[in-house]
Amino acid sequence: MTIAGAQPGGRPLVTPTLVALNVAVFAWTVATSGSVSRNDRAPLFQQWALVPAAVADGEWWRVITGGFLHFGPIHLLFNMMALWVIGKDIEPALGRSRFLAVYLVSLLGGSTAVMLLSAPNALVAGASGAVFGLMGALAVLLRRLRIPLGQVGGLIVVNLVITFLLPGISVAGHLGGLTVGALATAALVYAPAARRLPVQTAALGGLSLVLLVVIALRMTAMV
Repeated sequence: MTIAGAQPGGRPLVTPTLVALNVAVFAWTVATSGSVSRNDRAPLFQQWALVPAAVADGEWWRVITGGFLHFGPIHLLFNMMALWVIGKDIEPALGRSRFLAVYLVSLLGGSTAVMLLSAPNALVAGASGAVFGLMGALAVLLRRLRIPLGQVGGLIVVNLVITFLLPGISVAGHLGGLTVGALATAALVYAPAARRLPVQTAALGGLSLVLLVVIALRMTAMV
């Protein structure tokens, strides 16, 4: 087994599937908006993007679907490159199901932070919350394997600096995803071998439940 309890071997499957799904959604928004650079005009974009006020009005799906939308091709390219480069190394270490769980709970973590810290009418989209979660996951994996962070630590620092310096980037989404991704991965790789699966399941389920409760409380406060 790998350090997370998965069967070793097998090429990445979840990572390219996630990339393909994001690209397909982007292509649909381009086709329906009639614009590559202003694809945010597409009806799907308006229905799926993360807007805290809309979530508070009951459109709860936005906390997940917003992570599959992107503002233009450059936004998509950077996120998909990062997803591929990091994901293809983490997925074999965690296993497909665990990798997907970390990705999704990281996405939810980023959305939770946006709900708490962003303006009610802010329009947020992109896979970067989940991608930052994978960065946190990679850092925890290396720490668990006692491998120096080196370039990975530098990568995280550089991306955090960019997050704070460039306008139009969701600082809350990035930090939320990074934190939750690290916590979720720690639960996977530090679970005791004798009771690995139940501990991992309880930890990820509990973390997801906490995030959903926080979102629900925030929705109630905004109504």
